[in-house]
Amino acid sequence: MTEKKHHHKEKKHEEEVTDVPAEAVITPENGGQLSAEIDALKRQLEDAETKLADSIEGWQRSVADFQNYKKRIERDRDAEKAMMKGDLIKKVLPALDDLERALQNRPAENNWADGIELIARKLQNLLEAEGMKRIEAEGLEFDPNFHEAISHEPNDQVESGHVIAIVQNGYILGERVIRPALVRVAQ
Repeated sequence: MTEKKHHHKEKKHEEEVTDVPAEAVITPENGGQLSAEIDALKRQLEDAETKLADSIEGWQRSVADFQNYKKRIERDRDAEKAMMKGDLIKKVLPALDDLERALQNRPAENNWADGIELIARKLQNLLEAEGMKRIEAEGLEFDPNFHEAISHEPNDQVESGHVIAIVQNGYILGERVIRPALVRVAQ
């Protein structure tokens, strides 16, 4: 029985071979021509693969450029938004300064002064919620990145180069100085 199956497979294989077109069978007469055609087809395939690789590489570059563009636009938008917020806060700070000055000179046990203090605290809390922070200065070493000296004075109680007192509070928003603290510095 196995011989019959084996014989049947050989017969089927022979049939397949006979179905091959005559020009596809390599003979001494057409062997060189078919070899040249095969070489030409291989070159065409290599050219197509090269073009495909170039197209894929170009597409990947375009996708990467577009992603970088989106990130840059988002960074620019965030920076512009932070700058606008800082500019708005800068405009509000004088009102906060006035409220703080009024509270420093308020009369004892005055109801309207308590109301002003509440308004000043609300305004301060609102600005802090937006990311604004007061610059610490009193008693610290003078830092021109955060402080602006309005005077240099001799002082026995404060070390030279350190802030004696804050004349006007300074503020930062994130990493950006909105307004430097105006300070008096010890000589």
